[in-house]
Amino acid sequence: MLAIATTLLAALPLAPGGGGPVPVGIDEKAPVITRDDIVIDAPLERVWRIQTDVENWPAWQPDVSSSVKRTPGALRPGSSWVWSVAGLENITSTAEQVEPRRRIVWGGPAQGITAVHVWIFTQTEDGVHVHTEESWAGDPVTAETAYFQQALDTSLDHWLHNLKQQAEKKRS
Repeated sequence: MLAIATTLLAALPLAPGGGGPVPVGIDEKAPVITRDDIVIDAPLERVWRIQTDVENWPAWQPDVSSSVKRTPGALRPGSSWVWSVAGLENITSTAEQVEPRRRIVWGGPAQGITAVHVWIFTQTEDGVHVHTEESWAGDPVTAETAYFQQALDTSLDHWLHNLKQQAEKKRS
């Protein structure tokens, strides 16, 4: 169940507003929220390429068994992909916001959980600072908040460390 819980993603719509798009963010009122950070000693372009190459996730995320883009080209708002992880098949996720080499927000409904997942990439002197935050809401989360909090905490920690390991691999 923990592995299934780590894959349940959904996105909120872009917020209306004048003067340009308002960044999509997590649901600050959700019962489960996780924020995590890591610094990756690799070029920003490489980190971004690895994270947004959704079809290659199975190569570096051990729990992801398949991921197929439904929209051609670079990841952009509206891009979607279908992926499977830890026995949960055919999750459809959609990119809601993409600012190349800076920010991505994606999601998709699954198993009664509504989530939003935000990634922010910042070049620093030490490498690339990756900040991620995600919120989960819905009846399953409300019923077992402690369980889902632990699942999301663990999931984001593993994802960041797998991303770091993949991005820092020496090129041969």
